[in-house]
Amino acid sequence: MSDVEEAITQAHHEEWARVVAALTRRFGNLDIAEEAAAEAFTTAVERWPADGVPPNPGAWLTTTANHKAIDRIRRENKRDDKHKEAQMVYDDDPPEPLGAIDDDRLRLIFTCCHPALAMETRMALTLRMVGGLTMPEIARAFLVAESTMGQRITRAKAKIKAARIPYRVPAAADLPARVSGVLAVLFLVFNEGYLATGPDTDPLRHDLTAEAIRLTRLIRGLLPDDGEAAGLLALMLLTEARRPARVSASGELVPLAEQDRGAWDATLIAEGHRLVRERLTAAAAGVAPGRYQILAAINAVHTSARDVRDTDWSQVLALYDQLVRLEPSPIIALNRAIAVAELDGPEVALAAVDRLEHRLAGYHAYHATRADLLRRLGQSQQSRAAYDKAIGLAGNTAETAYLTRRRDQLR
Repeated sequence: MSDVEEAITQAHHEEWARVVAALTRRFGNLDIAEEAAAEAFTTAVERWPADGVPPNPGAWLTTTANHKAIDRIRRENKRDDKHKEAQMVYDDDPPEPLGAIDDDRLRLIFTCCHPALAMETRMALTLRMVGGLTMPEIARAFLVAESTMGQRITRAKAKIKAARIPYRVPAAADLPARVSGVLAVLFLVFNEGYLATGPDTDPLRHDLTAEAIRLTRLIRGLLPDDGEAAGLLALMLLTEARRPARVSASGELVPLAEQDRGAWDATLIAEGHRLVRERLTAAAAGVAPGRYQILAAINAVHTSARDVRDTDWSQVLALYDQLVRLEPSPIIALNRAIAVAELDGPEVALAAVDRLEHRLAGYHAYHATRADLLRRLGQSQQSRAAYDKAIGLAGNTAETAYLTRRRDQLR
């Protein structure tokens, strides 16, 4: 990657949300803001290699995007709207107050997660507009076809326009009603960074995991009594702590059982464990834990074991049982089956996994789990076929390398 390409990539990571937020506040239309920002970055790709990277890339992008937005409005407005347009373009009114949230990206995420939209729709829309994820990445996160996800986002924009849902910066009183959607968005952004789904990206995207953690910390500060915000932060920290040991020198994914636990980040683990203990105290006082708190507790069990043989699998299974009752999703059931395999054996776990086929046939981790269980049962031919399916569906290069090696080791 050239210096100019690296500068453009870095600017996209750092400036996208700020540019979109600035244009949204000015023009009151997220659609225009996003398209103008995209055009500005396209212009950067065309001009910076010849002209050089400007001294202040963020200011250059904001100015260029502003001009693109104005040009679009001029094209779309009728002749008799020119006076109104000119007033808007040269408006000297003070900017809209920032409200309860100081961070541009987090403010825009809260703004997009409007409660008038269905939860899944607001999550998809926000991931596209603000989270920096591509349409294929979002589709893979929701286990649907890219065309299906595109239609959902198009319908969401149409509903916003038809219902005249305002892109208004939420006040402090609005945050609790929107926080669940915001946490879900950040969880998906983190997951994409933890195990990138695209074949053309780094297998681990620290830029995404770091940004998700940063924004979740801000939410924790805004809503200190929200147990799920604390739980999600703990989950992210305990997962991120394992990042140094997750990819080998040869570029192959290293599963949890084989990781060098001495390479884990002890500082992140200590902070994550402290948050989990804090939520366990709240649960003991009668406050029921939510999804992220339970997932954080599961990760706390794993990161408490000095060796994989020390893992308290009965506790892990009990936590998954609690999570299944709270959220009976097939992916949670799949993860639960892995714990079952450690306690009751691979044959019992395989029966549980096979019951999920009709819901997870397009999910690579389903086939990878089956392949491993079949391998442990000595069913090499069936295991190889399952590995082949997992490899065909996996987009992560490090994971593909690991699955290929395990398949090729079969007799």
